[in-house]
Amino acid sequence: MSYKPSVGPQMAAPNVIPMADIMLVLLIIFMVVTPMLQKDHPVDMARTNTARDMQDADKEDAIVVAVTRDGNIFMRTTQIRKEEITDQVKDRIASRLDKTVYVKSDARAKYGDVVAVVDEIRAAGVDQVGLLTERNERSAPPPPPQANPQGD
Repeated sequence: MSYKPSVGPQMAAPNVIPMADIMLVLLIIFMVVTPMLQKDHPVDMARTNTARDMQDADKEDAIVVAVTRDGNIFMRTTQIRKEEITDQVKDRIASRLDKTVYVKSDARAKYGDVVAVVDEIRAAGVDQVGLLTERNERSAPPPPPQANPQGD
């Protein structure tokens, strides 16, 4: 005769506390790392209807100069003075085949500040300057006006 112990009914209840702990840790990690993924200084770019896609501006090695609304100038995330732009751009395009520099300007930046930055970039020997903008969302055209049936 073999002995078979009797087992009472088992209740299957998953333990979700370790999973919740892991999810909270991952959430915190993503919240800390996400702002560091910003490779350029953020600006509110001008919106246009005829914007073209410039995928090369999103590349890791693209040269992007940002002009903020208060006149500060950033190359990637490093703030620079207007007088330093020419030297910085010359250093970065020296060993590159693609000598395009992208200018990302705040919509409320002074026109003179943006022109001065473009002039400094052109002084570095750059012929291809890309102006980055945001595309307006396509909205449905407004409906035609209703004809007044009473003739007023």
